[in-house]
Amino acid sequence: MKTLLVTGGAGFIGANFVRLTLSAYPQYRVIVVDKLTYAANRANVPDGVEFVRGDICDAELMDRLVRDCDIVVHFAAESHNDNSLENPRPFLDSNIIGTYTILEAVRRHGKRLHHISTDEVFGDLELDDPNRFTETTPYNPSSPYSSTKASSDLLVRAWIRSFGIAATISNCSNNYGPYQHIEKFIPRQITNILCGLPAKLYGTGEQVRDWIHVDDHNTAVHLILDKGVLGDTYIIGADNDHVNNKQVIEMICELMGGEFEHVADRPGHDMRYAMDSTKLRTTLGWEPKYTDAMRDGLKQTIAWYRDNEDWWRPQKDAIEAAYAARGQ
Repeated sequence: MKTLLVTGGAGFIGANFVRLTLSAYPQYRVIVVDKLTYAANRANVPDGVEFVRGDICDAELMDRLVRDCDIVVHFAAESHNDNSLENPRPFLDSNIIGTYTILEAVRRHGKRLHHISTDEVFGDLELDDPNRFTETTPYNPSSPYSSTKASSDLLVRAWIRSFGIAATISNCSNNYGPYQHIEKFIPRQITNILCGLPAKLYGTGEQVRDWIHVDDHNTAVHLILDKGVLGDTYIIGADNDHVNNKQVIEMICELMGGEFEHVADRPGHDMRYAMDSTKLRTTLGWEPKYTDAMRDGLKQTIAWYRDNEDWWRPQKDAIEAAYAARGQ
């Protein structure tokens, strides 16, 4: 049995990865390390999983944890664009220094690393641009968040080339699903409607995000762990680049019987992301489960938030107050 060290395993995507691993990949023992910032929740980590509360910038801690595992799956990151515009510094600490700290521990102990990244490192496309991001698309980040994630990707590539570490990288489109913090776009709309509030749409809602259900993302990560070529990068996307944010909100409102209103747009809001996952599909045989233009995935996600009100309700008023202060 191999030991997986999952950084950020109490956050949204990491917690879902841990749960998928426990249910579908019994060959792994899982250890979670998480700083438990505001976007993480200790309750996201299933019972029986070893949990370490700690900062990935802590070199001594990461050295010990990496030494005692076989594979590091690196989810930990500051990831909210609005927050990066207000205070970029935590993004530099977590996304750049944290990744550097992990890379050095992986190098010292000769461990396998998979680094989780985002489509936002590529910048955005025009709404009428038919192209999609590929593994060779030049980086063109447009926010403190995306620029720090681009930096972390480049660090991993440099450690692969300069020091020969055994690592892979994946860049994924926007995730949705259970356990996502309610400051994020889709859970904010769902919980607004559950609270009797209108959903909130940035600007005109023309932006396109190529949404992917978190379970589809994490299934792809496991395929890369099992079959991926060391040193390679893999794009993960579910071909939802024809669905814009207005259509997503309209679908949520249709499924829940709610309404939406327009609010101020985000500064520097990227317009369109689109992912070409041909390499992942053809070389590793990956296919997403949720393919019905998000409808089935949204139904599952709505049901989870409806059934787990005690998980999100205590944070709701403060989140909406923060958005209201920004006119959003």
